[in-house]
Amino acid sequence: MSDYQLIVIGAGPGGYTAALTAAKLGLKSAVIESGDCGGTCLNRGCVPTKALLHASNTYSEVKNAARMGVHIEGASVDLAEMYEFKRQTVEKLRGGIESLLKAAKVELIRGKAAITAAGTVCVEGENAGTYTADSIIIATGSVPARPPIPGLELEGVVTSDELLEKLDKLPESVVIIGGGVIGVEFATFFSDLGCGVTIVEGLDRLLPNMDRELGQSLAQELKKRNVKLFTGAMVERVEKEGDTLSVCFKQKDAAVKAEGELVLCAIGRRPYTEGLFGKGIAADMDGRRIAVDKNYKTSINGIYAIGDVSSPVQLAHAASAQGTACAGFIVGKSNGMDMSIVPGCVYCKPEIAAVGFSEAAAKEAGIAVKTAKCTLFSNARTIIAGSGRGFMKLVANAGTGAIIGAQLMCEHATDIISQLSEAIANAMTPRELLKAMRPHPTYEEALGDALEELCIKLGI
Repeated sequence: MSDYQLIVIGAGPGGYTAALTAAKLGLKSAVIESGDCGGTCLNRGCVPTKALLHASNTYSEVKNAARMGVHIEGASVDLAEMYEFKRQTVEKLRGGIESLLKAAKVELIRGKAAITAAGTVCVEGENAGTYTADSIIIATGSVPARPPIPGLELEGVVTSDELLEKLDKLPESVVIIGGGVIGVEFATFFSDLGCGVTIVEGLDRLLPNMDRELGQSLAQELKKRNVKLFTGAMVERVEKEGDTLSVCFKQKDAAVKAEGELVLCAIGRRPYTEGLFGKGIAADMDGRRIAVDKNYKTSINGIYAIGDVSSPVQLAHAASAQGTACAGFIVGKSNGMDMSIVPGCVYCKPEIAAVGFSEAAAKEAGIAVKTAKCTLFSNARTIIAGSGRGFMKLVANAGTGAIIGAQLMCEHATDIISQLSEAIANAMTPRELLKAMRPHPTYEEALGDALEELCIKLGI
C-alpha cells in the first residue's frame, strides 16, 4: 500500500490547488516543497510585483494630486519600507496557504523531490526520505530565462526574481530587456518612482503576444511618462564601465546603446525541471516543457504535470485551474471549466486584460468576425481619475454572433474581463450581455457602448 493516494511536487498555485481539491475529493494527499509555499506567483511574481506596483502607484497619485486641488508637501519614497510592505503581504498570504493545507489534512513535506520510479519520490532536506503514492502531480513551475547574451552575469544585471527579493537603493535609470508583461509592469513601477526607464524589445511592439493595438496604445502611454522605447531591437551584449551598464543592441542595422544603473533581464521564464527525475526515469518532453495529454498525463503511468512546467500558458490562474481539473480527472470527476479560455492581465497604467481571440488571431484561424470598439475618452470615471488612453474591443463570430474575444485597456480591466470570459465560455451574444444593467458612473458602463455597436454590425 502506498503512503499517499496523491503526492504533488510543488506548492505553487497549481500544486496547492491540486492538493486541496484532491483532499476534498477524499484522497490522502501530500505536497512536497523545497522553498516557500505559494510558488513563483506568491513569492517571486504576481503578488510581490502587484504589492510594489500598488505602492508606486500610490506615490504617483500623491505627486499628481494637485490637479484635484489636493496639495501634499514632502512626499517621498522609502524603498526599505516599500519592500517591507511587500514582504508582509507575501507572508500573510503564505501563512494562509499553509493553514488551508493543514485544515484539509494535506501533509506538507519540506525538501527537494526527485522521482525515482513510477509512484516513488525521494526527498532530500528537512523531511528527507522515500515516499510512495498511487499518483504524482508535477507542479514545479518556472524560473527566469537567461539567454546566452554576453554580460548578463555582470553586477547590476538582475532578473525579476532578484529584483523582487531585494533592491538596496532606487536607481536613477533602468534598462529593461524585454517588453512583455514582466518588462512593462516593472517599467510602470520605476517610472512611477521617477526613475529614467528604457525598454529594449526584440519584436516590433510591446506585449507582442497580445492584440497589436494594446501594445501600440501602451507604448504611447509610456512615452507620455518619458519611458524610452526601442522595438525591433536585438540585444548583442551588456557592458559595464564604472557604475554605468550599457545594453548594446542592433536596430534596423544600426548599433545603438542604452545606459542605466540597473539592467533588468525580463525576457520570460522557462520550465523548472532540474533534478526532478532520478537515474533511469524521464518523462517525454515538448521542447523544454514536460509533454502531457489533454488530461495532464505524462508519458509515465500515474504521473501528471500541470502549470508552467508543462503548459505554454504561464499564468497562476491557469495553473490553479489545471490543478483542479487534474485532481478531478484522477478521481474520475470533471470540474466543467473550459480550459481553453484563459484571460491574460497586465498591471500597467491603465490596466490591460484580454481573453479569447484577437481580430488578427481569428482571421489567422479562418474565422469570419465582426469587431466593435469604444474609447473611454468620454467615460465619466476615466475623466475623473485622469486615467489616460483607454478602450474596449470586442470580437464576435460573424456567423453565430457569439463573442469569441475581448481586449480591454482601462482602469480595472483585470476585474472587468471575467464577465467577458464567462460570455465566451457560454457562447453568449452581445445582445444577451446587454440584458444586464451596468451602473453609472463606472468604467464598466463603457462596455455597453461596445456591445451596442457590435449588435449593429452583427445585425442582431
